[in-house]
Amino acid sequence: MNNNVVLEQFAGADHNSSPHMESNQSDSPHYRVLPHNAEAEQGLLGAVLVDNRAYEKIGDLLRPEHFFMPVHQRIFTAISQFIDRGQTASPVTLKSYFEKDEDLAELGGGAYLADLAGSIISVINARDYAQTVYELYLRRELVGLGEDMVNEAHDHKLESEAMDTVEMAESRLFSLAESGDSSGGFTSLRDSVLVSIEVAENAFKTKGHVTGKTTGLRDMDKQLGGLHPSDLLILAGRPSMGKTALATNIAYNSAKAYAQSGGKEGARVGFFSLEMSSDQLASRILSDCANISGHAIKQGDISQDDFQKFVKASQELSQVPLHIDDTPALSIGAVRTRARRLKRQHGLDFLIIDYLQLLRGTGSRQSETNRVQEVSEITRGLKAIAKELNIPVMALSQLSRAVEQREDKRPMLSDLRESGSIEQDADIVMFVYREEYYLHRAEPDIGSEKHMQWQEQCERALNIGECIIAKARHGPIGTVKMHFDGHVTRFSDLDEVHDTGNSY
Repeated sequence: MNNNVVLEQFAGADHNSSPHMESNQSDSPHYRVLPHNAEAEQGLLGAVLVDNRAYEKIGDLLRPEHFFMPVHQRIFTAISQFIDRGQTASPVTLKSYFEKDEDLAELGGGAYLADLAGSIISVINARDYAQTVYELYLRRELVGLGEDMVNEAHDHKLESEAMDTVEMAESRLFSLAESGDSSGGFTSLRDSVLVSIEVAENAFKTKGHVTGKTTGLRDMDKQLGGLHPSDLLILAGRPSMGKTALATNIAYNSAKAYAQSGGKEGARVGFFSLEMSSDQLASRILSDCANISGHAIKQGDISQDDFQKFVKASQELSQVPLHIDDTPALSIGAVRTRARRLKRQHGLDFLIIDYLQLLRGTGSRQSETNRVQEVSEITRGLKAIAKELNIPVMALSQLSRAVEQREDKRPMLSDLRESGSIEQDADIVMFVYREEYYLHRAEPDIGSEKHMQWQEQCERALNIGECIIAKARHGPIGTVKMHFDGHVTRFSDLDEVHDTGNSY
């Protein structure tokens, strides 16, 4: 192209090498120009000016800021605007648009646009030019990110820690890696139907006809169809209802199924435990697996046989892909960063957060008046993680005290704290409810008629837990009854316990 000399003067140096300052002295200082390729930018713009249909091949990949030269950024912006309005973008139509552009005047004015179009032999390489331009943009961004990391590391601030800089860098790197994904777009109904048929076929072949990741609870799998990618599930309940117990059971069951099936079923699970430590959570799982009371384990009140069960269970657990992060007061940004890292390093198919109200938004401190906005940001962030990583995300949530004021203690959607954002963003909302808990705290006078009725109610509610599915975007709502064993904090299928006669 005839403008290479002018372009190199404009850019400051030859783009194909790491140039030095011109000097006859051997000890002259060195400097590097940011990665760029003027010819690729020229070729791309020329191809689109010759045939606007070439824009369809590159419009989903490139943005104006991906070009190195500012004048090329403005030319691409103008081309995009003309084409988006249904007009033809050509050297003739753009000439008047750039009549007063000083940078373009230095390159030859309107003649430069004509040279861009006139030097193109074929528009077939437009996509290749675009890939080159984008590749060099990524390299320039990496240079800038490196400089920002150095500056942040040197800048000591009381309100920020070194890990904040690390999380910032990881987040920007991941965003940079994802920014060039142009695989989206429309899908034909035919292709979508074929995918649906494949999902249905896999469900038919799978035991229990589960299309998503199993919870390990047959009745819940039947109601939900398993846990599906990109879904945000909210598991809520009042204190002592068993939210953490049920979430832990589901996490362990799913990870165990993955290990036993060689990855064909179940999921690799990540568990953010913001309330309990990782060893406390592991003790719960160990108690469930070994069928030994958690209280007995804490007190050391176990027999030699129990200890053998304990050892055997620990060996089984070591093979289960369940990863626990017990860092307190994480921000939603940190959760996203760590989830990405876990998926990259070990694989991640299912994520659990215990619990939502202990997460922070992006702001360092939030007042009570902004708490609703902060929770909205958190729930949107969790839904974004589910879609971005294409995994189900389950977040535990507290309920307001309004439940305690009603005669019927079964929770409703309106009982969710900051319910507007949680209910709106969630695909599935489930409540854990155990009538037995409330009955034991409302014993009437012994010998009265009410006491006899109370005893009958206690017998019916003994070891019974309910999972109330109050919202299901892709399926029916309903209630799943389960057996609850408080000694080992285990939820299990109700009929299995009755069939085997186990009362634990």
